[in-house]
Amino acid sequence: MQIITSHINADFDTLASMLAAKKLYPDAILVFPGSLEKNLRDFFEKPISRIFEIEKIKNIDLTKIERLIIVDVRHKKGIGRFAEIVDKPGIDIHIYDHHQKSPDDIHGSAEFILPYGSTTTILVHLIKEKNIEITPDEATIMMLGIYEDTGSLTFISTTEKDYEAAAFLLSKGANLNIVSDMIKTELTKEQVSLLNDLLESMAAYVIDGIEVVIAEASSDTYMGDIAVLVHRLKDIENINCLFVLVQMEDRIHLIARSRIKEVNVGEIARELGGGGHPTAAAATLKGMTIVQAKEELTAILKNKIAPKHFAKDMMSAPPITISFDSTFGNARDLLVRYGINAMPVMKGETLTGIITRQVIEKAVYHGLEYLSVSEYMTTDFKTVGPDASFEQVQDAVIGYHQRLLPVVEDNKLIGVISRTDILRLLHQDIKEKPYAEQEWHARKHKFLAKLMQDKLPEKVFKILRNIGNTADDMGFKAYAVGGFVRDLIMRCENLDIDIVIEGDGIKFANEFVLKFKCKVKTHERFNTAVIVFPDGFKLDIATARLEYYEKPGSLPTVELSSIKLDLYRRDFTINTLAIALNPKNFGELKDFFGAERDIKEKAVRVLHNLSFVEDPTRVFRAIRFEQKFGFKISKHTQNLIKNAVKLDIFRRISGKRVLEEIKAILGEETYISAIKRMKELDILKFIHPDIVIDKPAETLLEKGDAVISWHRLLYLDEKIEKWLVIFLLLTDKLKDEDFISLCKNMAIEGRHRSKVANARHDAITALNNIQAQRDLKGSEVYKILKPLPMENILYIMAKARIEDVKKTISNFITHLKDCKTILSGEDLKNMGIKEGPRYSEIFNKLLEKRLDNEIKTKEGEEAFVRDLLKKGIG
Repeated sequence: MQIITSHINADFDTLASMLAAKKLYPDAILVFPGSLEKNLRDFFEKPISRIFEIEKIKNIDLTKIERLIIVDVRHKKGIGRFAEIVDKPGIDIHIYDHHQKSPDDIHGSAEFILPYGSTTTILVHLIKEKNIEITPDEATIMMLGIYEDTGSLTFISTTEKDYEAAAFLLSKGANLNIVSDMIKTELTKEQVSLLNDLLESMAAYVIDGIEVVIAEASSDTYMGDIAVLVHRLKDIENINCLFVLVQMEDRIHLIARSRIKEVNVGEIARELGGGGHPTAAAATLKGMTIVQAKEELTAILKNKIAPKHFAKDMMSAPPITISFDSTFGNARDLLVRYGINAMPVMKGETLTGIITRQVIEKAVYHGLEYLSVSEYMTTDFKTVGPDASFEQVQDAVIGYHQRLLPVVEDNKLIGVISRTDILRLLHQDIKEKPYAEQEWHARKHKFLAKLMQDKLPEKVFKILRNIGNTADDMGFKAYAVGGFVRDLIMRCENLDIDIVIEGDGIKFANEFVLKFKCKVKTHERFNTAVIVFPDGFKLDIATARLEYYEKPGSLPTVELSSIKLDLYRRDFTINTLAIALNPKNFGELKDFFGAERDIKEKAVRVLHNLSFVEDPTRVFRAIRFEQKFGFKISKHTQNLIKNAVKLDIFRRISGKRVLEEIKAILGEETYISAIKRMKELDILKFIHPDIVIDKPAETLLEKGDAVISWHRLLYLDEKIEKWLVIFLLLTDKLKDEDFISLCKNMAIEGRHRSKVANARHDAITALNNIQAQRDLKGSEVYKILKPLPMENILYIMAKARIEDVKKTISNFITHLKDCKTILSGEDLKNMGIKEGPRYSEIFNKLLEKRLDNEIKTKEGEEAFVRDLLKKGIG
């Protein structure tokens, strides 16, 4: 049995190539190995498709295949189930393809591999040579294949042979009207929306004068024929080199097109597990976020497209350094932590030497780990400036056998170049160096200065201007970051402003308060400060930093970094925006990780796959942001949450940290939906395994919400901690001992909060007493409820199932709780009553009468006191 087949996701060149191969092998059976592109599926609904007889792969017995004819592909991953037999002895394989070779290429007894614009062209020339007759319909299909793969003979990959093949097919009656109709398809509403997202996200990067455009978007549902959108996008913007990333379900699809010889998109796609030829290629990526996919793509691009040959472009920055008085034990830990082999040794800001792995390991082996690295560091070393040429760098690293080359500017260390960095340029087969900043320049810049001026109070806007001016004077860069920027773009009010300084945040804060007469509180360990203005307004100042985690669930360790790496350590893409505050580019939006896109798409996404492993509390924040903003946790991020739940890593975080996240969730207006989402994601068990959210529990939460809203509308002077009321409702089903244990585990602190937690049992007892005795006097209700904190009272009001009981409790809150006597101590003195313990007894009895509505006036109180005196009381 002979089979003609091609690649999965077949297109018109596939179909045309298979038809042409059928003319050469008339006894062979046509079989698609997998799915078809939408254009091809639409084609099979047209009359012209009748010329094909296609067999389904499920009907093919692979063991009976004697010859396999493969067209338009030659690597195993692209041919589906047929890959199972390509290495089988006795199988005769014939290959027709125009793609470049790749490591996993299939080889056959007959191979026709030619660099034409289309595989159909190869086969058409063989048909012409053999004088095989073809019908006008067959000529039309073959022309369709050539036109699709050569962009109607306009792509730079188009060759003279493609034109010759097209001329031959035209002479055989090919119908160009049908070809034009099939290639130019109308876009669906969903495709138009996705195309608009791609246009919005599009940014250009320049590498040694070569402009590369990257666009990205996402769709919750699968959408075929992304290639059609890529062609439209390329034509609309007249782009010479375009890479499109589209996240659909749990996969990211890359489509690439190039009109320039300097960028071979097929080679780049192969690095990502895909393939293609120099002008058109594709790949499918799994197990990563779109941010990570873009990072990996850009790293490959920078490696593949003529890397710059200057020290500043090769160096790793900021450099990992060690202090000259650190021990060899400390040095060994740093090497392991960062996966490096050498480090500059610093004395303050002065470079004093270089220490290598070999020296460190030998020192530790000989029991010298307590010695300082300055004892055995290399002090004779070369340095270069940031503009040093590749040849100068190569001479220092290789010619002088120097393992690490410091890059110095104005006597300050700004980066390092390792042997690996040199090999990367020489061989172009090593991925992007760690901690290196991309030196690309985006074409589009977005400025928010006008929006800031419109939305922020004049005082705050002026403060941000002063922040930028001060940073500029000090040679620093200042940025407003995080939630403030996110909410500004979303037009939500938020004056909780975080400032990140590229430089020294504490030094900046101290300088700022001297200029503007503020106060400052610094935190040396985290390189942070809080600036407090005379009117109480606060700004949080941080030094740009990176974080690493000693173990899953631990608090992060913080080190100095740049703004991009500072933002990369954050929880979700929507929180990675920054606004430049320096005068030169005041208001410029920095969006390294697609935050604007995700805000527009209302998506909560993590930046990297280990995000929840490093810090499980981010799961709670994901739920809070999702419900607060009406967003949706992306499918991939949700899968990562489920994995975190399976790993049980929440057990490794302290109850106190969990409590902080719970308080934040319960403090939002959307807390009920957030609790339901926690139930859906099986997160509640990490608060306490016995917390159950069933229908009665949901009803209780809804009643609690109504009670809290009612209390808020009373506008009473007494303020409550809303989250405490909800916490009591959430844990309603827990036994007293379990509740107390939970409170201890979560380290609920503060006198009032502890009182609320400890009063839970008394509150439930109070509710039972009120429900058991329906006709209680006001004074009796007062004695029952007065000792309880208001949070506990609202809790039992929500729990009360009988309407009269609710009214009794609400009456206490609105009328009885703050009831006081009209008479004062001075009045009693004027009535001739001596001061002493009797005053307390008199006032208690007076209050009781007022609570029971038996006395309403001052005269009534005076008469009651005189009556008490007559009876000898007091």
